[in-house]
Amino acid sequence: MIQFNNLPEEEWLENVETLKSWLYQIARTHSAEIARLNYNFVSKEEILAINWQYLKHDYYTDIITFGYAEGDIVEGEVYICTEQVKAQAVDFNASEKGELLRVMAHGLLHLIGFDDHEERDKARMRQEEEKSLLLHAQISGN
Repeated sequence: MIQFNNLPEEEWLENVETLKSWLYQIARTHSAEIARLNYNFVSKEEILAINWQYLKHDYYTDIITFGYAEGDIVEGEVYICTEQVKAQAVDFNASEKGELLRVMAHGLLHLIGFDDHEERDKARMRQEEEKSLLLHAQISGN
């Protein structure tokens, strides 16, 4: 089950069922199954508070992911700061929709087991994000 809490009501955001289908397909691509996945879209103040409370980091971030399962079962909470994502879109010369989709995929990939602490892992994560964006284009017809 996938749920979206406070999903931005932007004109560029497509159908929720398309998003769910895409996320389920990402998981299947990696031989994982989504049991429960909540995406929470929060403000800068909320992401800062979560980052401090749980990680003791005193800075803004685009995403924080909490996983509650191991192996090939995905269960977790993903917190995404849409304000930060929009700023990153400008920094990366990307569309807001593209950056939001990349960040959403990033959170799921963490829950599947991908890491991004080492440079080698960051490169692999970026490859998987790009594959996920291509998959989205196929599913959505864009």
